[in-house]
Amino acid sequence: MMRTLRIAALAAATLCASQAAAAACPPPDRDAAALIALKTADFEMADAAARETMAFALIDCLASPDPAMRDGIAYEGLQRWLRAKVFSPETLRALRTRLFAQLDAPDPDGVARPFAALVLSELARTDRIAPWMRLDEREAMVERAASYLESVRDYRGYDAEVGWRHGVAHGADWAMQLALNPALDRAQLDRLRQAVAIQAVPAAGHAYVFGESERLARPLLFIAKRDLHDEADWSAWFAALSARLGDPALAWKDAGWLARRHDLAAVLQMLYLQVDLGDDPGMAKMKPGLVAALKALP
Repeated sequence: MMRTLRIAALAAATLCASQAAAAACPPPDRDAAALIALKTADFEMADAAARETMAFALIDCLASPDPAMRDGIAYEGLQRWLRAKVFSPETLRALRTRLFAQLDAPDPDGVARPFAALVLSELARTDRIAPWMRLDEREAMVERAASYLESVRDYRGYDAEVGWRHGVAHGADWAMQLALNPALDRAQLDRLRQAVAIQAVPAAGHAYVFGESERLARPLLFIAKRDLHDEADWSAWFAALSARLGDPALAWKDAGWLARRHDLAAVLQMLYLQVDLGDDPGMAKMKPGLVAALKALP
């Protein structure tokens, strides 16, 4: 009981800190050199309480405009600990609360939300490897992941100074980790599939150049592997995806239409390659609709 209260208090304190004008990164008791040393030591921390405190501190560093701090230390450290299964369900819940708050917080540099989503993909993975979420918690996470992916309007990928933002790709990774979880039902998979469709052919007419189409294809492949959708359902889904191209009168003479065609062709081709090379029965049910969509592509 005391441990649960301590973790809850830590999460509350961290949430309050996140609402301050500037997050502490590096944290007050560590400088950048200390964090680099921690990474060099493969993020080994023998003291479990200190490790938990550091995990919450590193969430603030996900908002750092310095890619070495944000990606190379904060994300890598959190991923390392989440994959090592060092946190209790109580700590995982507290981390989830803190990351959800970061999705809702201002993000002036456009990096905090995408990296919160990326860490949330790792958090979702922990529940697949060793289930700890209640049904309502898992349902809420599916909705948060789908809503986040649908909401992305910052399509910046890599920048030489800031590094990666990659909101769409990170949202797709989160959807993929959830789609891999056998505890999800068909309605939840449909919610993720709906979100993927929004960004697979974004209405804004942005042409992907940083591998987003490949990342968006992955959750679809794992949804198909669950084999909960028949050929007719996939055919209808691909037809609806193709309809996102927009007004046929714009074909070949509108920049937005051309960008949407580029994205649609990319995701269809990514999927076809995997389906054609594979022998999974669920994925095979995608093929008729996928082939029809490719043949109908202007």
